[in-house]
Amino acid sequence: MKDIDFTTTALVLIDLQKGIVPIGGDEIVEKSVQLVNRFREQNGFISFVRVDFQDGKDALTPETDQKPSAPQERPADWAEFDPRLNVQENDYIVTKRQWGAFFGTDLDLQLRRRGIDTIVLCGIATNIGVESTAREAFQYGYNQIFITDAMATFTKEEHEATLSYIFPKIGKLRTTQQFLTEN
Repeated sequence: MKDIDFTTTALVLIDLQKGIVPIGGDEIVEKSVQLVNRFREQNGFISFVRVDFQDGKDALTPETDQKPSAPQERPADWAEFDPRLNVQENDYIVTKRQWGAFFGTDLDLQLRRRGIDTIVLCGIATNIGVESTAREAFQYGYNQIFITDAMATFTKEEHEATLSYIFPKIGKLRTTQQFLTEN
Protein backbone atom coordinates (compact mmCIF):
# COMPACT_ATOMS: atom_id res chain seq x y z
CA MET A 1 0.00 0.00 0.00
CA LYS A 2 3.01 2.28 0.00
CA ASP A 3 2.81 5.50 -1.94
CA ILE A 4 -0.88 5.81 -2.67
CA ASP A 5 -1.85 8.19 -5.42
CA PHE A 6 -3.44 11.21 -3.75
CA THR A 7 -5.00 12.26 -7.06
CA THR A 8 -7.21 9.15 -6.99
CA THR A 9 -7.64 8.83 -3.22
CA ALA A 10 -10.06 10.75 -1.00
CA LEU A 11 -10.16 11.19 2.75
CA VAL A 12 -13.72 10.72 4.04
CA LEU A 13 -14.35 11.72 7.65
CA ILE A 14 -17.61 10.60 9.23
CA ASP A 15 -19.59 12.62 11.80
CA LEU A 16 -16.74 14.48 13.49
CA GLN A 17 -19.17 17.16 14.56
CA LYS A 18 -19.73 18.96 17.84
CA GLY A 19 -22.79 16.90 18.78
CA ILE A 20 -21.08 13.54 18.19
CA VAL A 21 -17.36 13.89 18.93
CA PRO A 22 -17.81 13.50 22.72
CA ILE A 23 -18.64 9.83 22.02
CA GLY A 24 -15.13 9.12 20.72
CA GLY A 25 -13.15 11.83 22.42
CA ASP A 26 -10.37 14.11 21.48
CA GLU A 27 -7.93 11.43 20.32
CA ILE A 28 -10.08 10.61 17.29
CA VAL A 29 -10.17 14.26 16.22
CA GLU A 30 -6.43 14.68 16.80
CA LYS A 31 -5.59 11.68 14.63
CA SER A 32 -8.07 12.86 11.99
CA VAL A 33 -6.36 16.26 11.92
CA GLN A 34 -3.08 14.48 11.10
CA LEU A 35 -4.78 12.78 8.16
CA VAL A 36 -6.39 16.03 7.00
CA ASN A 37 -2.99 17.73 7.11
CA ARG A 38 -1.39 14.98 5.00
CA PHE A 39 -4.16 15.17 2.41
CA ARG A 40 -3.84 18.97 2.30
CA GLU A 41 -0.05 18.68 1.80
CA GLN A 42 -0.70 16.33 -1.13
CA ASN A 43 -3.63 18.34 -2.58
CA GLY A 44 -5.87 15.34 -1.94
CA PHE A 45 -9.66 15.44 -1.98
CA ILE A 46 -11.25 15.69 1.47
CA SER A 47 -14.91 15.07 2.24
CA PHE A 48 -16.32 15.93 5.63
CA VAL A 49 -19.55 14.07 6.31
CA ARG A 50 -22.09 15.07 8.94
CA VAL A 51 -25.50 13.88 9.95
CA ASP A 52 -28.19 16.50 10.38
CA PHE A 53 -31.92 16.81 10.03
CA GLN A 54 -34.18 19.51 8.69
CA ASP A 55 -37.12 19.08 11.05
CA GLY A 56 -36.78 15.55 12.39
CA LYS A 57 -39.31 14.20 9.91
CA ASP A 58 -36.43 13.33 7.60
CA ALA A 59 -34.88 10.94 10.16
CA LEU A 60 -35.28 7.20 9.83
CA THR A 61 -37.83 5.74 12.26
CA PRO A 62 -38.31 2.03 11.52
CA GLU A 63 -39.64 -0.30 14.19
CA THR A 64 -36.75 -2.08 15.88
CA ASP A 65 -36.12 -4.31 18.89
CA GLN A 66 -33.72 -1.79 20.39
CA LYS A 67 -35.51 1.52 20.65
CA PRO A 68 -33.45 4.62 19.93
CA SER A 69 -32.96 7.01 22.79
CA ALA A 70 -35.65 9.62 23.14
CA PRO A 71 -35.11 12.64 20.89
CA GLN A 72 -33.41 15.43 22.75
CA GLU A 73 -33.19 19.09 22.01
CA ARG A 74 -29.92 19.58 20.15
CA PRO A 75 -27.81 22.70 20.54
CA ALA A 76 -27.78 25.00 17.53
CA ASP A 77 -24.16 24.04 16.72
CA TRP A 78 -24.75 20.27 17.01
CA ALA A 79 -24.00 19.56 13.33
CA GLU A 80 -20.99 21.90 13.05
CA PHE A 81 -17.65 20.18 12.50
CA ASP A 82 -15.15 20.13 15.32
CA PRO A 83 -13.17 23.35 14.79
CA ARG A 84 -9.83 21.56 15.17
CA LEU A 85 -10.47 19.93 11.78
CA ASN A 86 -10.14 23.34 10.14
CA VAL A 87 -12.72 22.66 7.44
CA GLN A 88 -11.93 24.88 4.47
CA GLU A 89 -13.83 26.36 1.58
CA ASN A 90 -12.57 23.81 -0.97
CA ASP A 91 -13.35 20.78 1.23
CA TYR A 92 -16.40 18.85 0.15
CA ILE A 93 -19.23 18.76 2.71
CA VAL A 94 -21.80 15.96 2.72
CA THR A 95 -24.92 16.17 4.87
CA LYS A 96 -26.57 12.80 5.33
CA ARG A 97 -29.90 11.90 6.93
CA GLN A 98 -29.09 8.28 7.76
CA TRP A 99 -26.12 6.17 8.83
CA GLY A 100 -24.22 5.85 5.54
CA ALA A 101 -22.66 8.71 3.57
CA PHE A 102 -23.62 7.45 0.09
CA PHE A 103 -27.37 6.78 0.15
CA GLY A 104 -29.33 9.94 -0.63
CA THR A 105 -26.22 12.10 -1.21
CA ASP A 106 -24.03 12.89 -4.19
CA LEU A 107 -20.80 11.59 -2.60
CA ASP A 108 -20.35 8.80 -5.16
CA LEU A 109 -20.95 11.20 -8.04
CA GLN A 110 -18.41 13.72 -6.72
CA LEU A 111 -15.76 11.03 -6.13
CA ARG A 112 -16.23 9.52 -9.60
CA ARG A 113 -16.10 12.93 -11.31
CA ARG A 114 -12.68 13.38 -9.76
CA GLY A 115 -11.44 9.93 -10.79
CA ILE A 116 -11.23 8.71 -7.21
CA ASP A 117 -11.11 4.95 -6.75
CA THR A 118 -9.81 4.71 -3.17
CA ILE A 119 -11.13 6.19 0.05
CA VAL A 120 -9.42 6.54 3.41
CA LEU A 121 -12.14 6.29 6.02
CA CYS A 122 -12.32 7.34 9.67
CA GLY A 123 -14.75 8.92 12.14
CA ILE A 124 -17.54 8.11 14.55
CA ALA A 125 -19.17 5.66 15.11
CA THR A 126 -17.13 2.69 13.89
CA ASN A 127 -20.03 0.25 13.68
CA ILE A 128 -22.68 2.73 12.55
CA GLY A 129 -21.75 5.67 10.31
CA VAL A 130 -18.28 4.43 9.37
CA GLU A 131 -19.29 0.82 8.77
CA SER A 132 -22.44 1.77 6.84
CA THR A 133 -20.41 4.07 4.61
CA ALA A 134 -17.75 1.36 4.16
CA ARG A 135 -20.31 -1.26 3.13
CA GLU A 136 -21.83 1.17 0.62
CA ALA A 137 -18.37 2.07 -0.74
CA PHE A 138 -17.53 -1.62 -1.12
CA GLN A 139 -20.70 -2.18 -3.13
CA TYR A 140 -19.75 0.77 -5.36
CA GLY A 141 -16.35 -0.85 -5.97
CA TYR A 142 -14.08 1.56 -4.07
CA ASN A 143 -10.78 0.42 -2.59
CA GLN A 144 -10.77 1.32 1.09
CA ILE A 145 -8.24 2.01 3.82
CA PHE A 146 -9.64 2.09 7.35
CA ILE A 147 -7.73 4.15 9.89
CA THR A 148 -8.48 2.06 12.94
CA ASP A 149 -7.27 4.42 15.65
CA ALA A 150 -9.08 7.40 14.10
CA MET A 151 -12.50 5.90 14.72
CA ALA A 152 -14.48 5.00 17.82
CA THR A 153 -17.88 3.85 18.96
CA PHE A 154 -19.90 3.29 22.12
CA THR A 155 -18.09 0.17 23.37
CA LYS A 156 -14.77 -1.55 22.76
CA GLU A 157 -16.65 -4.73 21.78
CA GLU A 158 -18.63 -2.97 19.03
CA HIS A 159 -15.46 -1.31 17.71
CA GLU A 160 -13.47 -4.55 17.72
CA ALA A 161 -16.25 -6.55 16.07
CA THR A 162 -16.28 -4.25 13.04
CA LEU A 163 -12.48 -4.17 12.85
CA SER A 164 -12.21 -7.95 13.20
CA TYR A 165 -15.10 -9.25 11.12
CA ILE A 166 -16.20 -6.63 8.58
CA PHE A 167 -13.40 -4.28 7.56
CA PRO A 168 -10.76 -6.93 6.68
CA LYS A 169 -13.22 -8.35 4.13
CA ILE A 170 -13.77 -5.03 2.35
CA GLY A 171 -10.52 -3.09 2.69
CA LYS A 172 -7.18 -2.60 4.41
CA LEU A 173 -6.68 -1.67 8.06
CA ARG A 174 -3.99 0.79 9.11
CA THR A 175 -3.28 2.97 12.11
CA THR A 176 -2.75 6.68 11.60
CA GLN A 177 0.98 6.26 12.06
CA GLN A 178 1.17 3.37 9.59
CA PHE A 179 -0.71 5.37 6.97
CA LEU A 180 1.41 8.49 7.46
CA THR A 181 4.65 6.52 7.41
CA GLU A 182 3.69 4.61 4.27
CA ASN A 183 2.37 7.66 2.45
